[in-house]
Amino acid sequence: MVNLTGINNNMLRNAPKFHEVAKRILEITEDTIFVAHNTSFDYRILKTEYSRLGYNFKRNTLCTLELSKKLILDMNSYSLGKLTKQLGIPLTQRHRASGDALATVKLFKLLLDKDLDKNIIIDNIKNTSKSNLPKNLNEILNELPSSTGIYYMHNKNSEIIYIGKSKNIKKRVNQHFTGKDVKSHKLQINTISVSYDETGSELIALLKESNQVKLHKPIYNRKLRKSIYPFGIYKNKDVNNYINLSISKISSSNEPLTTFKNMNNAISFLNKLINENDLCQKLCGIYKSNNNCFRYTINECSGACIKLEGSEQYNNRLTQALKYLNFENKNFAIIDKGRSIEENSFVLVENGLFIGLGYFNLNFQINNIEVLKKILISMEHNKDSQQIIQSSLKKSKGIRILNY
Repeated sequence: MVNLTGINNNMLRNAPKFHEVAKRILEITEDTIFVAHNTSFDYRILKTEYSRLGYNFKRNTLCTLELSKKLILDMNSYSLGKLTKQLGIPLTQRHRASGDALATVKLFKLLLDKDLDKNIIIDNIKNTSKSNLPKNLNEILNELPSSTGIYYMHNKNSEIIYIGKSKNIKKRVNQHFTGKDVKSHKLQINTISVSYDETGSELIALLKESNQVKLHKPIYNRKLRKSIYPFGIYKNKDVNNYINLSISKISSSNEPLTTFKNMNNAISFLNKLINENDLCQKLCGIYKSNNNCFRYTINECSGACIKLEGSEQYNNRLTQALKYLNFENKNFAIIDKGRSIEENSFVLVENGLFIGLGYFNLNFQINNIEVLKKILISMEHNKDSQQIIQSSLKKSKGIRILNY
């Protein structure tokens, strides 16, 4: 940004904060049309800043970039700088608020003059204060919360045609209602009502979504029929008895240690595992070499890659690092956010199997796994639920683990 505009942090040191000028901007723009060159960028920035202040900023908009393409044909470029230069409009202080704004005003006046009957101008005003959704879909949307949970889309016979999860239910359903793809179009035509289940926790939402899709088999949930975790980490011993790790696509012939949505996530996990447990990059499949790995070069690997560290010592450290990925015979609960500030959610694993989830009041002290089992919503253990829980454990942000 400094290279583009020439504006650096020192120049902004005494500039007012947005919250200091936010009220004045509202006053200036009230009952006006927001005009800019490439309006979507400037308008999005303003909406984002007001959103951080808890205010929904809405103004009708008009874009001089779009208007120029319709009223001034066959230009080499429609960027503000090149367009004003070709049209002989003076532009001083490029990439400064005053310079760009004054040039945009002069360009807009020219466009107003060229549109004699003003039909093109009027047709290009975007009314952001009104929803473009059909009335029935807009009414559905107005009843939805902006919270984490799962949602059920129903047809005219009250059948569930789609189940989804989101950190913001209203926002996600709105994406379905405004989407241009084939599935969105079908949902727009066939959805008569949307019900929802607030979960508070994204982990609970993922587990419930997986459970409910398997139970109801909605017609438009084809994506979840395929694996959402197509990559896995596998282990094997080499000829020198060292445990090696590798990333590959999931196969039915071998069970992975854990799974990932994409290759980049798997590589990030391995790098974190290596750094936190002093493991070897070469043996973990991250660094291809016939000799030592890079970490050994900088004295951060004990030399398992060139057999300086014994296989038994290295294998013990690797096995310990991977221990939490193995549910076998383990009893533990994952404690996460609840649906309100007064409660927590929990996911329970007993003897290595996911058995269910639930909620408890923050004031209630959990000292015994039997207490959780009494308030448990039972669910089936399967490969998908295990992968969802493993993925949550790998992130481990905002959750607590209680071992029993």
